[in-house]
Amino acid sequence: MKSNYYITVNAVMEREHNTIYLFYKNNEGENEKRIIPVEKIYTIYCYGNVTIKSGALAYLMKHGIVVHFFNKYGFYEGSFYPRQKLLSGDLLIKQAQHYLDYEKRMELAREFVKGAIGNILVNLKYYERANKDVNEEIKTMEDSLHSLEEINDIKQLMAIEGNAREAYYQAFDKILPPVFHFDRRSRQPPANRINALISFGNSLVYSSCLTEIYNTQLNPTISYLHEPSERRFSLSLDIAEVFKPLLADRVIFKLVQKKIISENDFRLELNSCLLNNNGKKKFLHEYDAKLKTTIKHRGLRRNISYQRLIRLECYKLIKHLLGMNPYKAFKIWW
Repeated sequence: MKSNYYITVNAVMEREHNTIYLFYKNNEGENEKRIIPVEKIYTIYCYGNVTIKSGALAYLMKHGIVVHFFNKYGFYEGSFYPRQKLLSGDLLIKQAQHYLDYEKRMELAREFVKGAIGNILVNLKYYERANKDVNEEIKTMEDSLHSLEEINDIKQLMAIEGNAREAYYQAFDKILPPVFHFDRRSRQPPANRINALISFGNSLVYSSCLTEIYNTQLNPTISYLHEPSERRFSLSLDIAEVFKPLLADRVIFKLVQKKIISENDFRLELNSCLLNNNGKKKFLHEYDAKLKTTIKHRGLRRNISYQRLIRLECYKLIKHLLGMNPYKAFKIWW
């Protein structure tokens, strides 16, 4: 089984014959050399200052390995996206047609928002059962879901999703200890610890969705909720909305509530708060464990990983585009 590979050190990646090595300095300042087992790697996430030599890059391309790059703050910078092998002209045409036909686009965009808010609601109801006072936020989510069917404008749809998520984040103050006070959503840069965790987690979910899209015939630049842009893979943003509550938020809750992460795992800079290297490693460890977690799928009747759920979501979208089955966004059922 292939695994994700996380690089958190400043390093150089080189190829020697049919082997790729990572060269870096350890904590004692000594030179280290580590083999990267390409045949066992699914995706590479680079959080250090990583230089990849052309030979190594070509070898990664040969094996169809997507490489995601993040800057020193942990924010997503871009991806090395190998040449697509799973091409379908028919699907590309259908994907574009569903964007150009506003009614068809609205149908998909609405479903992405339904999935996002529905999964937020599942998280909140869990904490309601744990005697947290989140009744007001739950009502906001339920009202938002009821209002979606009446909306026929993408901007209004995104406004409802944005307002619902803001109310959800406000509930974090009722769920998490005061040291992780939310206050308000701030992104670049995050103003406090909880915003730093949210931004870091959301970037990971976005890149994970991009990896799964690469392994299908979908084009990552044609989206429905978010506007397509030449500077981003906007379909990843659409799908990520559905999976943030499961993958990013639940990791954050575990890290904080089980005291895996603490105040010492952040660094304060001018008007910003960021995870330090130790904090990033803790988050990446828990996130990778979350991706590997398995659940018995109700339709397939077998255990699949959370990471595989993202791929299945892509397949559901493909079936919708090809007119086989209407797309229904993933909803947490446990």
